Amino acid sequence: MNIKLNFFGAAKNVTGSCYYVEVNGVRLLIDCGLYQERDFKPRNWADFPVPANTIDAVLLTHAHLDHCGRLPKLVKEGFKGTIYATPATAEIANIIMLDSAHIQEEDVKHKKLRHERSGKTSPFAYEPLYTTEDAEKTNSFFKKVGYKTAIPVGEGITAEFFEAGHVFGSSMIKVTVAQGGETRTILFSGDIGRWNLPIMRDPTQFEQADYVLMESTYGDRTHGEVADIPGELARIINETHQAGGNIIIPSFALERTQELLYHLNNLLKENRIPHLVAFVDSPMAVKITDVFNKHPELYDEVTMAQVNAGDRPYDFPGLTMSRTVDQSKAINQIKGTAIIIAGSGMCTGGRVKHHLKNNIDRPECTILFVGYQAFGTLGRQILEKPETVRIFGEEQPVRARIEKISGFSAHADRDELLRWVSSIKTPPRKVFITHGEASVAASFGEFLHGKTGWNCVVPEYGQEVVLD
Repeated sequence: MNIKLNFFGAAKNVTGSCYYVEVNGVRLLIDCGLYQERDFKPRNWADFPVPANTIDAVLLTHAHLDHCGRLPKLVKEGFKGTIYATPATAEIANIIMLDSAHIQEEDVKHKKLRHERSGKTSPFAYEPLYTTEDAEKTNSFFKKVGYKTAIPVGEGITAEFFEAGHVFGSSMIKVTVAQGGETRTILFSGDIGRWNLPIMRDPTQFEQADYVLMESTYGDRTHGEVADIPGELARIINETHQAGGNIIIPSFALERTQELLYHLNNLLKENRIPHLVAFVDSPMAVKITDVFNKHPELYDEVTMAQVNAGDRPYDFPGLTMSRTVDQSKAINQIKGTAIIIAGSGMCTGGRVKHHLKNNIDRPECTILFVGYQAFGTLGRQILEKPETVRIFGEEQPVRARIEKISGFSAHADRDELLRWVSSIKTPPRKVFITHGEASVAASFGEFLHGKTGWNCVVPEYGQEVVLD
């Protein structure tokens, strides 16, 4: 048995997820994500370590940008293979990649104008990583696959997708390799979800795997309880309403926005918050919500019962889905408290940066974080409550209240990660701890080894391992 595994992303960092498997002459990528931490962004521009035109297939775990965001670059560099994903992941990834391309094109225009006005020059060419045309072209390479269906992806290689419980359509992928009369199974966790989240079904657990690659984003801590979310959300909204300010919620367009709407809908029905105007100021989130409505077969039992009873979990009186730039600008004219949910979730781009600029210096307002903020992102900087932050090239004083609800996370925490992997009955040959900041991955590796005695490894970026 000779399987080559390389870690081309999410190794001692959180974003840029990308693993390479070469076996029986077949070359596979599992995920092809964008780097979002400031220190690692230059990697987005580097050529792929393996020529794009030699890769046979990509297996995509889910549609978050840090898992699918470099696919258009891969296609731009000559990829001709197949991208396998669940139907919901394929549809949402197309939305997210198009949005990413548009943001990059716009950012390049604005950066060039700013530099021209200030007399600056850039050492980099004024061009996006990829264009809208590249993203549109990428969509044609997708092949939709269902859960629990083994599909051949090369000679002696099958892949099977399982519910990850992380975001809509998300998957864990089990790759089975047959070679020389032997078989090996490699389990790619993708992002591991949590139990009892609204909307989502619980993560799949496995009894056997020879090798496991598992994420560790929150591997050194535990979350707040999911059950505490409504109370915390109600408290923050009511306190900000009394102060006369806006609630700005940077939110990921996929899953987090829909969960927020789900909770707001329930809080309003229970009269636990005032009936304020609310906005989803993200064309991408609006489109993704349409995909949620299109695939009710992915709902958990509670949400399915709600829908069957005629309740729309992502809609309520006073909610406006802002699609156009003019609608987005008009939000700033509203007097009184408004709930503004806008992307991006880590404040690295998108409309939320405009809302931050207009509200972050107002003590009566609240910036509410409901998702992970990677090191080096604007969201992480704000969360650390500095005196000022740089937005659109200008220093802005941070006077608004900064709040965080940790229970919202769609990532398993340390104890939930242990719960997920502990279902494996026979010790794996090796467990690779990925998709976490270096110290966090190391901490979880030590924790897991201490609990199980298993061989746990935290790989380096670019490291090559031969699996026997």
